[in-house]
Amino acid sequence: MRKFNSVGVPPIESRMTTDGVIRALEAALRASPDDLEVRSHLIERLLTLDAADDAVPHAHLLLEHGADDDAALELAIRVFRAVGDDATAAALDAGRRAQERSSEESDTEPEERRAMPVTGDDAILPVPDTADELLSKWDSSTPPEEVTFGELAASEVTLDDIGGLDEVKRQLERSFLAPLRNPEMAAAFRKSASGGLLLWGPPGCGKTFLARATAGEMGANFYNVGLADILDMWIGASERNLAAVFEAARRNAPCVLFFDEIDALGQKRSHLKHAAALRGVVNQLLSELDGVADDNDGIFVLAATNHPWDVDEALLRPGRFDRRLLVLPPDAPARRAILDFHLRDRPADGVDLAGLVAATEGYSGADLAFVVESAVEQCLDESLDAGTVVSVTTAHLEQALASVPSTVGPWLETARNHVTYSNRSGEYDELEQYLRAQGGRKRPPGFRS
Repeated sequence: MRKFNSVGVPPIESRMTTDGVIRALEAALRASPDDLEVRSHLIERLLTLDAADDAVPHAHLLLEHGADDDAALELAIRVFRAVGDDATAAALDAGRRAQERSSEESDTEPEERRAMPVTGDDAILPVPDTADELLSKWDSSTPPEEVTFGELAASEVTLDDIGGLDEVKRQLERSFLAPLRNPEMAAAFRKSASGGLLLWGPPGCGKTFLARATAGEMGANFYNVGLADILDMWIGASERNLAAVFEAARRNAPCVLFFDEIDALGQKRSHLKHAAALRGVVNQLLSELDGVADDNDGIFVLAATNHPWDVDEALLRPGRFDRRLLVLPPDAPARRAILDFHLRDRPADGVDLAGLVAATEGYSGADLAFVVESAVEQCLDESLDAGTVVSVTTAHLEQALASVPSTVGPWLETARNHVTYSNRSGEYDELEQYLRAQGGRKRPPGFRS
């Protein structure tokens, strides 16, 4: 059983016990355990000696007794980042920003209200004597503004706006959209008009755009929720934020609720040993997906992740994110459409798109956009020097491509390990087929001018 000393944390059993500064600071804490300044100095010293693990208990005590101190909060965030606990650090940082926004609003409101005369509706009114009198006051009052999270708007794109990716769109149509477009058949088979879909694959390959296009196909509102909209430093606040998001989606049904980077919000609970507060967020998300308190009819929950192996298994069971769609790097027609889109309305002269498409196999959509942007920057420099517009040519794109490697490669290496050692249930079979096909295919040489 681990022993605790009078400082309130486990004793430091390492080379740091020989450090005179640490001994002096611990002695001061034994005399005054609530001295936040001394504890902060001790944490700073431990971080300097690369002993961040020993600083974690002190960081928890610092948060417990100095949660309103910005300097203490910033120091605790540094400690959690140093030990690799990015989830706790992100939650604390998000809570800090929310608190700053709230503080700014509370600072300005009293001034404004003091400047207003206390007359009319702003004057203190007597308590109504009857229910009719109370209702009449409500009818003439302005309803409070609803707190909003994320971005809620109608989607203006559809699958027709996505070039290529025919197989992905076919799977999306068959497994997700077709049942929703035939409500009579869905009712005959007692199929609920709701569902969950997880889009996964390498970064920059269009998962978010596919989610928006899916909402556009259904004519539904698109509700894009970010991590900072949910996480809060106060206990229970993150769960309440998540419940408010689902409640807003229900009021605006039909609605596509989209969570990007779901692995950060729905991380495996076995990985949250140092972030117990986030376990409650995962549990709340499971409860909302099940619609325990409310009916989720008309709510379509979409999520995207680059790391499906980090998502809690309970989120992937039937009834939640039971449909998964692998979004791989764009195929040749999709690459051509992406390049054509980014070159559109820009001065270009005789660009060999076919050659560029052949040379960029394995590039993500974001990679292709960056190739074009790099070529455009080069042409802009040349135009400024020449004093006239220099058009983008194949040579410019070839030079840009030589300096822009594919960002998909590192992800594929990580994915290959999971396919090799963690595919017992067959969940990565489709990715395994892609990796085998890529392993036997040589990358085409540079494109011809």
